[in-house]
Amino acid sequence: MMLIKKINFIDTVNDSIHSVDMLIEDGIVAEIDENIDKEDECVIDGEGLYISHGLIDTHVHFRDPGQTYKEDLITGAAAAKRGGYTAVVLMANTKPVVDNTDTLEDILNRSKNLGISIYQNATVTKGMLGEELVDMDSLHKAGAVGFTDDGKPIMKAKLLYDALIEAKKYDAPISLHEEDPFFIKKAGKNETAPGIAEAVMVARDAYLAVKADSKLNFQHISSADSLEIIRQYKKYTDKIFAEVTPHHFTLTEDAVEKHGTLAKMNPPLRTAADREAIIRAIKDGTIDMIATDHAPHAKEEKAKDFFSAPSGIIGLETALPLAISELHHKHGIDLLRIIKMLTVNPARLYGLEEGIIKVGSKADLVIFDINKEFIYEHSSSKSQNSPFIGEKLKGKVMYTIKNGKVVYSEESSFNC
Repeated sequence: MMLIKKINFIDTVNDSIHSVDMLIEDGIVAEIDENIDKEDECVIDGEGLYISHGLIDTHVHFRDPGQTYKEDLITGAAAAKRGGYTAVVLMANTKPVVDNTDTLEDILNRSKNLGISIYQNATVTKGMLGEELVDMDSLHKAGAVGFTDDGKPIMKAKLLYDALIEAKKYDAPISLHEEDPFFIKKAGKNETAPGIAEAVMVARDAYLAVKADSKLNFQHISSADSLEIIRQYKKYTDKIFAEVTPHHFTLTEDAVEKHGTLAKMNPPLRTAADREAIIRAIKDGTIDMIATDHAPHAKEEKAKDFFSAPSGIIGLETALPLAISELHHKHGIDLLRIIKMLTVNPARLYGLEEGIIKVGSKADLVIFDINKEFIYEHSSSKSQNSPFIGEKLKGKVMYTIKNGKVVYSEESSFNC
């Protein structure tokens, strides 16, 4: 049993934030009230802190199997817990890729008992080659929650349309990395991988999603043009989703000069105008989700010259602080909207029985301080490839609670 006292509850069911006491029993939220007078050995003082459902990330790479020198399921889960995440959805571009039930079941079996819920996408095409669809039916039955060739666009429109029609049978989303390679000279810089590469694919695939009437998720959207296309197509369907990363709403292409390969992403960091468009799209709901695209790489890989180094950064531990700092404190976006982008909307995309807190729900929770400043010194990930390491951030995760148990505490001596 656990009692959390006088904490600011971000209630996404009733769209309110108010001070409550919250009682946890047997892994369930047993009571939420203004005052719960109950003796308990485990009491968390929530004065000045905030509580919500644990965060849910729709876009994570744990590199397991195949590249566990960068990350594995255990270290990935540790980084997630430290960042306030109680659930993550893994991408399918492992080695081997998740295009078969054996690989899928192996990952899911090894993901149990790691202190968070770990969900797995399968690929859309066999071998991620963009030529032939996987057996979606068998993969769905084996536990795949969605499908993605993340990292590779699906260039054949008819193939993607067929995939959307098939995935619709399971109400499973297809998530797309949208960059037309024919517009890209070299990956990682705005000038050599321009926004048009993203926008032309978004325009095509938004149309296909409307015609198929199927769930489609646009991953890590980066350009103003793409956002305007998505905004228009959302008028025709509620099945188009869009995610944005914290690095795209925080940084611009100027960060490449300062951080080098630690600021190399696909899609790349873009202009100040693109970043401002992302902020507007968050405010008006065009963007549904904040997703980290947590992408660990070894130090020696990121030490290569810019265009030889791999793209991507880690992000699970910095997503909430960056959202609080940039979106809430700087741009005045309310915490309810931010938390919905990190909980309710990711759960809705994947049809997960997670995302909201009410009496009777699982006690999957994050407790955080929106005003606490700290230096992000080191990651719990195997990899340390982040431009935010060494930076002062605002908005600190204090506790992550999964099924009523504290799986991360900012206080190392905490014992409850």
